[in-house]
Amino acid sequence: MTPRLPKAELPVELKENMIKQLGAVPENVEVLWHSPRVTQDNLEFGARVGAWDAVDPGLKSFAHMAVASQVGCSWCLDVGYFQAQHENLDLARASQVPRWREAEVFTALERDVMGYAEAMTNTPPTVTDEQYAALLERLGLPAMVELTAFIAYVNLATRANVANGVTSQGFSDACEIPLANRPGTSVGSTA
Repeated sequence: MTPRLPKAELPVELKENMIKQLGAVPENVEVLWHSPRVTQDNLEFGARVGAWDAVDPGLKSFAHMAVASQVGCSWCLDVGYFQAQHENLDLARASQVPRWREAEVFTALERDVMGYAEAMTNTPPTVTDEQYAALLERLGLPAMVELTAFIAYVNLATRANVANGVTSQGFSDACEIPLANRPGTSVGSTA
């Protein structure tokens, strides 16, 4: 699939910074650049979200990948594996997020976070009082607020990428791990 909008030409400095940071220019940024203000605000907010530190980065990575898998954002999974490698997460475990219910590599807390991420992603959301209370008890107030806002932001980003037709661009190739599919999907699908 190709993006539904043509890629816009980014300013040289922004392009160079992205290449320095990620090794390539993210296609979703090139697509969004048709509205520089939206793109810049999105990048700034994404950076602020990324700087939050009340929740373990591994839990947030797994939550992000669970949302991306459920929504079908192959770009988000691709960059999620790339980021997991740079956060020194266990890549073999990270690769199993799309099939986290069947995989036996996750802790109870990781499973509950991924279940919460999926419940928030459902339309309409299916978060239960019991599910929320169980996470709140283990994470505490600041972390629960952060996790909820983080998952909401990830939903914004994943859904925008899917709607704009942005797909995997090969960031995870450096990880050298096979990417798992959600149960019931075909090979190569991330849905």
